Amino acid sequence: MRQIIILFIALSIFSGCADKYQKKEELFNKPAAFWYQQIIKEVKAGNLDKADEAYTSLSSEHVASPLLKEALLILAQAHKEQEEYIMANFYIDEYTKRFARSKNIAYLKYLKIESNFKSFKKVNRDQKLLLDTIASANAYLEKFPASPYNPLVQTMLTRLYLAEQVLNKNIAALYKKTGKKKAAKIYEEKINNSWLKNTDAIVPENGFFSTIIN
Repeated sequence: MRQIIILFIALSIFSGCADKYQKKEELFNKPAAFWYQQIIKEVKAGNLDKADEAYTSLSSEHVASPLLKEALLILAQAHKEQEEYIMANFYIDEYTKRFARSKNIAYLKYLKIESNFKSFKKVNRDQKLLLDTIASANAYLEKFPASPYNPLVQTMLTRLYLAEQVLNKNIAALYKKTGKKKAAKIYEEKINNSWLKNTDAIVPENGFFSTIIN
């Protein structure tokens, strides 16, 4: 009797594992349209982790699928709306590597600048990202002088310069407070050499970048 019970339990466990294995196997080698629909479904439900997983399957199982192009833009936009800017940039970069052409490169470069700009709502006092984004915006305006996105880039650039000025003031004040006069002087020179030196920018106590970016 004991042997029969043990055998029954073993068969039940095996059956359960087999069902799970079968379900897992069913999620392989699906048509590109299946994975694309899964991405749309998960994005609508707000499950971006699952949407990312579906994209991984789509891109690995269907390397040349035309659905990849639209899926990348959908995921970039979805992550941007969720303020997940690192992932948004990942998809923008992937789209640029795969599908950038002369007719859409200005738009893609603009999307990357916009994503970095908006990321300052989440990333506080990130000096390197700030300087890199300023450099990217200036390079964009120089490379694409006729781009329809230039007014937007110029607006972002002005706010980034203002954020840089406030950051420099904060750093200079910190160095003064800690007795590092030489370091403070370096940042004071940056402040005085800026075209915004006569601008009275209010230094917020909280939400350093988000106050300026918004």
